[in-house]
Amino acid sequence: MHVLSVSSLKGGVGKTTVTLGLASAAFARGIRTLVVDLDPQSDVSTGLDVQTAGRLNIADVLENPKEKVVRQAITSSGWTKVHPGTMDVLLGSPSAINYDGPHPSVRDVWKLEEALALIEDEYDLVLVDCAPSLNALTRTAWAASDRVAIITEPGLFSVAAADRALRAVEEIRRGLSSRLQPLGIVVNRVRPQSVEHQFRIKEMRDMFGPLVLEPQLPERTSLQQAQGAAKPLHVWPGESAQELAADFDQLLDRVVEAGHIDAPEQGATTAE
Repeated sequence: MHVLSVSSLKGGVGKTTVTLGLASAAFARGIRTLVVDLDPQSDVSTGLDVQTAGRLNIADVLENPKEKVVRQAITSSGWTKVHPGTMDVLLGSPSAINYDGPHPSVRDVWKLEEALALIEDEYDLVLVDCAPSLNALTRTAWAASDRVAIITEPGLFSVAAADRALRAVEEIRRGLSSRLQPLGIVVNRVRPQSVEHQFRIKEMRDMFGPLVLEPQLPERTSLQQAQGAAKPLHVWPGESAQELAADFDQLLDRVVEAGHIDAPEQGATTAE
C-alpha cells in the first residue's frame, strides 16, 4: 500500500481539486484507492459523494485509532455508482481542527500510520488530502506517507511556498520518518497564455529542476463542474474534461512508478 500526501502550506491553490483528479485517475485505472480527508473543511468527502452525518470520521480515528473505529469511519464513494471499483473515503470532519495544534506529541503524530496499518492489505493507494498548514494534521499525514505531492500555482509567492514545503518534508524525513520523500511539485491552475505564469514556472524549474512535475495543470472549469456534481473527472463529458483527465493520468503514472503500484492496464475500467 502506497501512501501519498497531497499538501500545500497555503490555502487556495487547488489541493483538494488535485486530490480528486488523482482519485479519478486511480479509479478509472482500477487501483484500489482510499482517500483520507484530513482537511477540516472536508471538501474531498463532498466531492467523492459521501454522506458524513451520523458516521464516525477522521476525528474519531485520531482520538482512538483502533480497528473498529477505523472501519466505521470508512465508507464507499458514490463514484462506485458510475462503474465498479474500490474507491473508499476515510471521512473528514470539521472536528479534525481540534487535532491540529502546533506542537503534537510523538504519540499523536503516529496515529494515522497506526490506523492505516490495520487496513494496508485492502488498498493499493492511499491519497491523503492534507490541511493547508504545517501543524499537527499535516505532520500526522506525512509521518504515515511514503511520498508528498506539493501543490502550488504559478504566482508571486509560489517559489517561496514550494521551497518552504520541501524543507518541511526534509525535516520530517530526518526527524520522524526516513522513508518519506517528495514526489514533486504539481503546478496547478496554469493559464498557458499568461506571460507571468510562464515566468513563474521557469523560475520554479530553475530552482527545483526535475521536482517540478509534468504536466502542469491548466485552469479549467470542467474539473470544478465535475466536483460540484460529485462525479469523477474521467466520466465528465467534453473535450476539456478529457484533456485534463489525461493530465491526471500522466501524474498518476508518476505516483504508480514511485510507489511500485501493481496497477491494472490504463483505461481497463473507465466508463464509456
